[in-house]
Amino acid sequence: MGRSKTRHLSYIAVPSHFIDPLSSSSFQGILSPRKVSRPPPVFCLFSVTRNPRTLIVVLLFIVSLLGFLSIGHPGNPLLPYSTLPCVTYGNRRSLNPSAKAEASALAAAAVVQRKEEAKEMEFWSQPDGLGYRPCLEFSGEYRRESEAVHLDHRRKYLLVVVSGGLNQQRNQIVDAVVIARILEAALVIPILQVNAIWGDDSEFADIFNLDHFKKVLAKDVRVVSSLPSTHLMTRPVEAKITPLHVSPQWIRSRYLRRLNREGVLLLRGLDSRLSKDLPPDLQKLRCKVAFQALRFAAPILDIGNKLAERMRSKGPYLALHLRMEKDVWVRTGCLPGLSDDFNEVIHEERKRRPELLTARSNMTYEERKLAGLCPLNALEVTRLLKALDAPKNARIYWAGGEPLGGMAALEPLRKEFPDLYNKQKLSLPGELEPFTKKASLLAAIDYIVCEKSNVFMPSHGGNMAHMIRGHRAFAGHKKFITPNKRQMLPYLLNNSLSETEFNRIVKELHHGSLGQPEFRTDKIGKDVTAYPIPECMCNSTSTRLTL
Repeated sequence: MGRSKTRHLSYIAVPSHFIDPLSSSSFQGILSPRKVSRPPPVFCLFSVTRNPRTLIVVLLFIVSLLGFLSIGHPGNPLLPYSTLPCVTYGNRRSLNPSAKAEASALAAAAVVQRKEEAKEMEFWSQPDGLGYRPCLEFSGEYRRESEAVHLDHRRKYLLVVVSGGLNQQRNQIVDAVVIARILEAALVIPILQVNAIWGDDSEFADIFNLDHFKKVLAKDVRVVSSLPSTHLMTRPVEAKITPLHVSPQWIRSRYLRRLNREGVLLLRGLDSRLSKDLPPDLQKLRCKVAFQALRFAAPILDIGNKLAERMRSKGPYLALHLRMEKDVWVRTGCLPGLSDDFNEVIHEERKRRPELLTARSNMTYEERKLAGLCPLNALEVTRLLKALDAPKNARIYWAGGEPLGGMAALEPLRKEFPDLYNKQKLSLPGELEPFTKKASLLAAIDYIVCEKSNVFMPSHGGNMAHMIRGHRAFAGHKKFITPNKRQMLPYLLNNSLSETEFNRIVKELHHGSLGQPEFRTDKIGKDVTAYPIPECMCNSTSTRLTL
């Protein structure tokens, strides 16, 4: 008995009506091992069959074991084990209603979360660039002409005065370089005219990197900082206003003879004066100037890159160019949609300064709105972003001047997307001080942050939107949302549409307006600096255009 205390015995539960007929001695004979020599397995089997009581107990043990296994797995024995180890199939009916409701709610929440995550991934996803890359290989004839330009010792100089805001000036600088190439003249660094609206007196070198500009264009056009002393007293030939969309042949026939005679030609107001459709080499030159030569000055690049990094520090970000300033509503002939008081302010300013109205004056505000000629206001931008599945926690950088009505005008946007920033909110104390009262420099900072964003969307077309479109395409077709205002606005104004239906329609309208590659040649009168395919970008299947 001393050794039995140290052994671990195993017991089998057997119904009592089977056990009663058996004597305790029989049980003891089975459960208590005896110190006997162990016969081979075959002899054990025969010995069991010779003892009827022992055989009955063994059979009962087998039946009980099979019964236990069948209780654990009723029905189909091939059913898998439950993932919950403490729950059996037989206990499902025992879940109380509240537990079932909680489980269903958790499952539904998981499905919703997966759908939201999929929508968020889709919003930040980039369009397929179809393998297009920058392709600025000039023809052999262009390169030979470049050598002749540098060997030409005749001194011909082109002076240009560019006007407007930053991006309007950029477009004119691009065409000034092309005109200098057409006339085989040296380009004097363009003069930036002080803008009547913004009052910015910045010079070229304040905004752009002058040395980089000269270096990049060294093989295309001679760029000089000023007229040489031999030409300082020369009275330049000042051309009258150049007609719109003139060809290189028109430029040569009108200006080349006088330029050769006088040595200096002065051109003003080059906005949209040169044709949108030029020979391929000149189109490539446009892209080279816009995307490679016109680099911002170091102080602007430094602060712009810092703000972009701060936006990106917590993940991807969306950039908006919001055109909601007072002068924008006046010039477009549109109304801000804030209140009757603000509408009256716009009407009075338009009467006082009718020259500011650049939109079609024969159209009413409602007609302009439905024609897609008006900027989207904050509420319309918000509804569009929600329809396109912009996540509520999206970090948004908005570029532009102060909206009419102040920050209250942006309240619908801020309410839905609280992570809303601009350069003033992102910058540290004193960082923007060198750029105060310099509208062009501040616009350049906005341009950098917008160009570097994961997704960009303008509330209205314009020079900045066009330039950023081309810049993002040239950089690999980064996502650019083009609001389809003309087709979307009837649905925006339809109050009977449910939000679900509105979102479905708007998303479908913008399926092909997300920055996918687009051929400029498929669009009448479009700039190559906005649509660089096919002249400035190519892929493995495209034909490179050369003269």
